[in-house]
This record gives sequence, structure tokens and C-alpha cells, in this order.
Amino acid sequence: MFAYYLNIAWRSLRRSSGLTALMMLAIGFGVAASMTTYSVFRAVSGDPIPWKSSKLFVPSIDPWGPKFAGQNQGNPPDTLTYADAMALMRDQRAKLQSAMYRISPSVVPAREGQHPFYVNGHAVYSQFFPMLDVPFRYGSAWSAVDDERRTTVVVISGALNQELFAGANSVGRTLNVNGKDYRVIGVLDDWNPQPVFYDVINTGGFTTNKDELFMPFETGIAMNVENHSNTNCIETSKEAGFAGLQHSSCAWVGFMAELDTADEVQAYEKYLDGYAREQQGAGRFAWAPNNRLRSLPAWLDYEEVVPGDTVVSLLAALGLLAVCLVNTVGLMLAKFLRRSGEIGLRRALGAPRGAIYQQCLIEAGVVGVGGGLLGVLLTALGVFGVSLMFPKEIATLARLDISLLGLTIVTAVLATVLAGLYPTYRASRVQPALQLKSS
Repeated sequence: MFAYYLNIAWRSLRRSSGLTALMMLAIGFGVAASMTTYSVFRAVSGDPIPWKSSKLFVPSIDPWGPKFAGQNQGNPPDTLTYADAMALMRDQRAKLQSAMYRISPSVVPAREGQHPFYVNGHAVYSQFFPMLDVPFRYGSAWSAVDDERRTTVVVISGALNQELFAGANSVGRTLNVNGKDYRVIGVLDDWNPQPVFYDVINTGGFTTNKDELFMPFETGIAMNVENHSNTNCIETSKEAGFAGLQHSSCAWVGFMAELDTADEVQAYEKYLDGYAREQQGAGRFAWAPNNRLRSLPAWLDYEEVVPGDTVVSLLAALGLLAVCLVNTVGLMLAKFLRRSGEIGLRRALGAPRGAIYQQCLIEAGVVGVGGGLLGVLLTALGVFGVSLMFPKEIATLARLDISLLGLTIVTAVLATVLAGLYPTYRASRVQPALQLKSS
């Protein structure tokens, strides 16, 4: 019977080609608008490390007191002072943890004819890599001993390895960074998490400039590799330069810790409060402990990593889809009721209401498939055109893949079938006697 109803639906749609085209256009445009904005929303709101995000935490310690906290809705600064970060690293109360700061050193290629250039990167501890499950193509991360000894080693990205060493295994090769020689100890595989969850302070969560070089935190400090992170200060440092920044009360060091269980989280919170009380007793803090320990999902929410524009655009697109569906309901109702005579005749010949219901819903489904295919084409155009609406670093994340194509067609069919429920109900209630008499 399905093939029979499908054949009737096809004939009916061909007889009213103009009305059919209008319904498909309405569905196609509505679905394309919603799927295009959804592709952006999906990219920016996804969990960057879903298998581990619930175990990653960002601690915050208040080094400035109620005056700043009152201006920040009671919250401490988003980053740590150098002194606090070093204390947390020294006490090592988490399973894995790492302080980090952003760097932008110059790299001098070994090959003749190439000019020096700047790269983005981070100074981190060795625990950074296993904590964030960073994949390696060649080599590995440095060791905790390298952290302590301030060894001059670096881990580079696959893209930088391609540019400097033509993609070969460069482990053991020498790389000139800021005029000093460093040994390449590892080359990353393809790793560019979006959002950049370990550095939302400096990137806002999204950036087209991925990190290409990592070096030991202690080595960066010892080699005077200057900080390029956002720096928050409430008073001018008495000592100039990078050394002065380390001795100041400015907050600029990022920090992340891995805590596997609820007990570990509770213990770490107690540790942070105890540390703040120690600083209070030492005369450094003159206020009660004001700390935060946020999980990675809570941290991304707190930092408002998902831009408000994407949420507003998604809601607006869904509103447009709703308007298109309302229009489709009206068009479909007019189409079905115009066939009241045909439906009445079928009912008089013994067709049950269920058969009329099935036929009309199948016809609505065919309209949905046509609208979905049109929506796929419009969605493809929309994805390529999102750069006109969103910043480049966000627009580049939107992509057209099989899942989005399938979702577009499924959404179109389901939406059209739902839109056809009321017109179908009205058509199935046609009175055969009245229609035969009027005919």
C-alpha cells in the first residue's frame, strides 16, 4: 500500500506544481537557515575533550581582596599570580597539574634563505601533555626531571615540523628559539582543540593561530622568554621587566589540574582554602579565603566561551523555521481541502479514514524530502557564507559533513509531517455524503 499511496502523492503534487514548489521552498529555506546556524552553534558549544572534561579543573585564588572581588561579582581573577602558581605546583595536590603562560618567541630556520619568524606557543610543565591527552606523531613530552633542570627542549606542532624539517622525524634536531638552541624532543600529531579550553583567557576560546611550540615552564622563566598572556594588575610593579612581573601581584599564569574523584575535588578545595589561610597568617592576604575550583564545563560557561551571537542567531533561525512551517500548514490545508471531492468519493467507495490519513501524511513526507534536498543545497551555501555573519575564527569551524546533511533531510521530513498533521486531520474528516451531493 505504501507504493500505491506514494504514487498517488506524486500525481497529486505534479497536478499542483506551483503550490508544491512553494511548500518545498518554505521548508527548504527554513531548514537551511536553522541548519546553517546550528552548524556554527555545534562547533562552538561542543565539549573539546568529552572523555575527560569532568576531571579537569581550573583553580582561582583571590590575591587582591574584596575591592577587586566586589567589582568582579565576588569572583577572584581568572588567572594566578606567579607566586600562587608556583606554590600550587610545589605542593602537587592533584594527580596531574600544570601552570602555563603564553609565549611568542622567534624561530630561526636552519635552512638557508629562510627568515626568522614568530610562533605562538605556551610554556608548560611536563604533566600538561598526559593531563590533556595531547597526541604525538614523533617522540614524546619532556620529563619531570627536565622541568627541574630547566632543560632546553621543545615540543613542536606537526605544521611547524613540516615547515622547518619537511615533515621528517625531527626528534633530536636543534631549533634556534629566541637566539638559543633547543633540542626537539617531540612532534605533535594533529591537535587543535576548539574551543582552546586550556587558554580561553587569551584566545576567548577560539583562534585561527594555533600553538606551534611548547617549552618547559621553568626553562621559559630561566631563559627570560617573556609572557604574552593577558596580564591583570591592580598596582604597578616596583621592579621592571619580566622579572618584575614574576615578583608582582599581577595575575597572568594559567593553571589546570586533573582530579579524578569527588573526594579528590573536595580535598583540593580544602587545600586551596588552607593555602589562602596560610597566606593570611603570613600577612600577605588581609581577607578571608576567596577561592574557586571550577570543572572544565563550568569554566567554559563562566568565561562565556559560546558567543551570544550564535545563540541569538540559532533562536532566530528556529523562529524562521517555525514561520515557514506555519505557512506550509496553510498551503497544505488549502491543497488538501481543494481535493475534498476526491477524498469524499474515496470515502464513499469504502476507504477508511486511516487510509486518507496515510495518503496525506505520505504526501507531506514527499514534500519534506523535496524541501530537505533543497535545504541541503541552501545549507551548503549558508555554511560557506557564515563568515559574513561571524568572526573568522568561529566561521572556519562550521563545516558541512554527512551528519549535518542527514540531519537536514530528517529535520525537513519530520517538520513537514508535523506540519501536515492538522491539514491531514481536516482532510480525513470530510463528509462523503456532503461532497457527493455538492458534486
